[in-house]
Amino acid sequence: MFEVILRWPMVSHTVQTVSQRLRRLLRRLVMPLAVAALVFFGLAIYWSIRPDIFDVREAALRQSGEDPKKLVRGAVTTATLIEVANSLLEKRGGFLSNDINPVSLWLDNMPHWEFGALVQMRDFARVLRNDFGRSQSQSKEDPHLATADPQFHFNHESWIFPTTEGQYREGIEALKRYLVRLENGDARFFVRNDNLRSLLELVAKRLGDLAHRLSGSVGIEDLDTYAIWDLTDKAAPQASPVAFKTPWLHIDDVFYEARGATWALLHFMYAIQIDFAPVLHDRKAMVSFKQIIRKLDQAERRMWSPIVLNGTGYGVVANHSLVLASYISRADSAVIDLLDLLRQ
Repeated sequence: MFEVILRWPMVSHTVQTVSQRLRRLLRRLVMPLAVAALVFFGLAIYWSIRPDIFDVREAALRQSGEDPKKLVRGAVTTATLIEVANSLLEKRGGFLSNDINPVSLWLDNMPHWEFGALVQMRDFARVLRNDFGRSQSQSKEDPHLATADPQFHFNHESWIFPTTEGQYREGIEALKRYLVRLENGDARFFVRNDNLRSLLELVAKRLGDLAHRLSGSVGIEDLDTYAIWDLTDKAAPQASPVAFKTPWLHIDDVFYEARGATWALLHFMYAIQIDFAPVLHDRKAMVSFKQIIRKLDQAERRMWSPIVLNGTGYGVVANHSLVLASYISRADSAVIDLLDLLRQ
């Protein structure tokens, strides 16, 4: 018993020594982890800030070397497409959809925002190739526009062999060569009523799809009208109800995809307003076109909530998806009204 009492201070000292070593080890581990987490979340927040809305005329002037005489018809439209593509690649954090670093893999809002803008960019490049750059359906397409269009349709998630950024930059360079030829009078840009309608018809379909998917955040029940157009069904058409609801984990994905789409489309509409001013004035459609721009601009207002809220339609908590769907639906209705006016 006496021997045990003598040994107890030694045991106590050993326990204290081990405890001190554990505390020092924890401090050495916790501090670097805390700093890494702070840097991680700081980069995530910084990279999730979308690019600012730019002035399309100023962007065209920069592309033309600050020479206003080079702002021929089509120069603003082409320069805007170049600037939108550059913004996707050169924004904070660069192009994130194909990144494999830990910060980018954790982020999903900005990649979906990029995809929404990319879809609008692809549509605009295709209309530029098939309609704006050609006099009629049987005419030859512009070689540089024919090069740029497929480059922007390259897989947006490819990070190597070849990289997405490399393919998109080749498309941007092809657009720049077309812009130089356009300013020198060696390329054409046709400002016509039917060309504008081709773009707006595509825009109306994209906006309608986005509004429908955004409304699905609270669940919607529509009538299935596909049976009405099924010519193989000889029986009387019946429109049965169909439920549609966006999965809870995908609500913010659809929201940010729609925000990216409206961001890119807003710039394209600003450019079209300038280059297609003769057509819009001739059809007394300038006010209707400005209404489209107004609704797209409202869809791009700053969201002060740190997360996308998904309350019920008339609940206590807001529903950001329904708010955005409202603005997009109004813009879609304005596009459809403008199309009716241009057809007259």
